Amino acid sequence: MKRSTIQFIIILATISLIGIVLTQTFWFYKAFRFQQTQLDQQIHIALHKVAERILALNNNPSTLINPVNQISSNSYVVMVNDVINAQKLELYLRDELQFRQVNVDFEYWIYDCGTQKIIYGNSVALRAKQGTKPMPTVMPMLTKDNYYFTVTFPSLQSYMLGEMDIWVFSSVVLLVVVVFFAYTLLAILKQKRLSEIQRDFINNMTHEFKTPIATISISSEVLMKPNIIEKPEKLLNYATIIHDETKRLKKQVERVLQMATLEKEDLKLNFEVLDLHGLIEKVVGNLEAPLRKVMGTVTLKLDKEPIAIRADKLHLTNIIYNLVDNAIKYSKENPEITISTLPKRNGVEIGIADKGIGIAQDMRRRVFDKFYRVPTGDVHDVKGFGLGLSYVKLMIEAHKGTVKVQSVLKEGTTFLIYLPMNI
Repeated sequence: MKRSTIQFIIILATISLIGIVLTQTFWFYKAFRFQQTQLDQQIHIALHKVAERILALNNNPSTLINPVNQISSNSYVVMVNDVINAQKLELYLRDELQFRQVNVDFEYWIYDCGTQKIIYGNSVALRAKQGTKPMPTVMPMLTKDNYYFTVTFPSLQSYMLGEMDIWVFSSVVLLVVVVFFAYTLLAILKQKRLSEIQRDFINNMTHEFKTPIATISISSEVLMKPNIIEKPEKLLNYATIIHDETKRLKKQVERVLQMATLEKEDLKLNFEVLDLHGLIEKVVGNLEAPLRKVMGTVTLKLDKEPIAIRADKLHLTNIIYNLVDNAIKYSKENPEITISTLPKRNGVEIGIADKGIGIAQDMRRRVFDKFYRVPTGDVHDVKGFGLGLSYVKLMIEAHKGTVKVQSVLKEGTTFLIYLPMNI
């Protein structure tokens, strides 16, 4: 499937999902507001009825006009201006609220109109004790006729959400769908990126294997000629070519197999105390031939004091070799490489810097991905499978260390490795 087609499908699906989410949010809000309005009306009617029953209890023929005032989303004031029997008030509140199916816990408080002080109050767990009689409590003797009471519903919001269980359920299901969609989208993009990387890897591998195989084939055909035995210098030359190209093929195959082996969880390192400076100097010495071929130089800026480090000799050697080899590959001409060491707290920092083409900022976070290669124009412009830096990161982490890259495009790249002294 083409990249443009995938992008179109993803954009269309994302817009559709956003539309569904916004629609669900809108209708959920509308339903919540409707539920809230309906509940407010039921509470108003219930409290108005309670006030009328209190007046009837006191044989007060007065007519109440708008006695209920809502002071917040869950608090109400009821002006009675008469004697309030606290025990009867609680009973009336229970009856009227339950009659209108408002089964939510509440608190009520009786105030003196003159002093504006609370005379009595109580909390009622209506849902927990629905259908039971109120517990007997010690009530104050109220003789004046100027009282009012307030009712507060602390859990009103959660009660309304509980009454909207089907809406909450549908919203949760939609949220799960959104999360699943996002995960699927990320998985698709990741798989596509891996597919592209693996395709490039196969193309690179084909190119890397095709060239030496062709060279070996041609050289072997020459050696099969009967008169080649009369020309020992050509015989030696073509035999050397076959030997070198075979070693090159073997090296490439070993690198691929090495990465497959290192991915296993049973990776074991052979730790030993090493002379870090001596190991670095040995690696640079082994790279003398390829450096001479490209007229490159390596400058060592090692710490004055010897540094002993506990590490796996083989893998640490390969780490430094891979980074120096990488610096050679990604330098346009006459590579200038600097290797430095700097003691750190409980460890050492190894720096390998070049003055090559550099790495763009958006590519730095991917340089340690398996099969990834920094593009330099033609896909075969720089030889390799994109496994070197992945191996470096894997092995440094196996040594409990860290690696980071610093780079300026067209100015050069520096890899900084931190390794603990003792593991």
